[in-house]
Amino acid sequence: MFDSLSSKLQNAFRNLRGLGKISEANVGDSLREVRMALLEADVNFKVARDFIERVKTKAIGAEVVQSIQPGQQIIKIIHDELVDLLGSQHAGLNLSANPSCILMAGLHGSGKTTSSGKLARLLQKQGRQPLLVAADVYRPAAMDQLDTLGKQLELPVFVKRGETDVLRIAREALDFAKANRRNVLIFDTAGRLQIDEPLVQELVRLRDLVKPQEILLVLDAATGQEAVNVATHFDQALQITGSILTKLDGDARGGAALSMKAVTGKPIKFAGTGEKLDEFEPFHPERMASRILGMGDVVSLVEKAVEAVDVEDARRLEEKMRKGQFTLEDFLEQLRAMKKLGSLESVVGMLPGGAEILKQQGDLSKQEKEFRRMEAMICGMTPQERKNPAILNAKRRIRIAKGSGVSVTELNTMLNKFGQMQQMMKKMGKFQRMMAKMGGGLPGMLRR
Repeated sequence: MFDSLSSKLQNAFRNLRGLGKISEANVGDSLREVRMALLEADVNFKVARDFIERVKTKAIGAEVVQSIQPGQQIIKIIHDELVDLLGSQHAGLNLSANPSCILMAGLHGSGKTTSSGKLARLLQKQGRQPLLVAADVYRPAAMDQLDTLGKQLELPVFVKRGETDVLRIAREALDFAKANRRNVLIFDTAGRLQIDEPLVQELVRLRDLVKPQEILLVLDAATGQEAVNVATHFDQALQITGSILTKLDGDARGGAALSMKAVTGKPIKFAGTGEKLDEFEPFHPERMASRILGMGDVVSLVEKAVEAVDVEDARRLEEKMRKGQFTLEDFLEQLRAMKKLGSLESVVGMLPGGAEILKQQGDLSKQEKEFRRMEAMICGMTPQERKNPAILNAKRRIRIAKGSGVSVTELNTMLNKFGQMQQMMKKMGKFQRMMAKMGGGLPGMLRR
């Protein structure tokens, strides 16, 4: 996400950090690199120009705090301006009506149908009762796709195959929602390869009928500057309330995200960060700015961890680690919990300095593949073998290796590494107990 932009900004910041004093000349030279990085990321020309002018004005007029180097202060100004550019703060959904309606609009291939399912999943987790409505009457595959998503999410989908009147579908969907106590309707509407007037007018009629609280424009972030033009057109016709940027995981430029709010005046409300149904998150400008500037996003990472890890399970595992009772069964739980956080690359990217780590480590898919192989090996064992690897004789090891598609050598390597980890945990547990005893005796020793 924003790989190219982050890398170029980091290069510009190296020059900024070296500034001993702030002057119009040296600030201008350093900000020229920042401006070029923004333009290469496909940020709107006017947006990039105005952004640099605001930063320059504030940097030259700023009084440098004694404890902070001038260059660092300029980076702080860039961060704050970037947050403003992205929308200042997270813009939530207005779902005050009962039922509330959300209209999903966008071009064909932008990810409307998948985003509708992801949004429904998110709202369900927040305690709402969403209903997905298949309102794309031109593409039967869209109805089938939405129906499949509904089954995966165990959510109701209102589908009327063969019906060509969108307004009739909408009326019946509203009646169905009221009868079945669904309080949020998400309309997955038709798209085109490009904007055309019949499509827009159909959406206008649908909007006038259902009177949605939210009209969300779904945009493929990889389309870059063109996404802003599409947003402007849809906004003029429909008065959108916000946008959803999809495929941010595959977009190295990110110009659409940086230009959207400034050009349309409408906030980005959600971001799709992958193909999986849980790879969808509320858009927080401050967190996104930190990611772009290579400062990480620890808050989002903690939120993901809280969602993925059961607190009681974590306490139980920590206790077992301290006592040296950590088994392969526990290790398997840890591997699966890690997978819930997302890809290894996305997790590292959320850490401060994560961009630099990724640059040094290169492709992390090898490590992810290694984790999957380890999971397969442990899954090939019986519960008894996982709890007590000491019983794994040659015959058992051959069976496990064949069943998990690895060599016996790979299995032995994994078991040896796990044995070393167990020994290290036991030593740490003994050290902690020893320190606890010493700590308990210190007050008495001090009194003497």
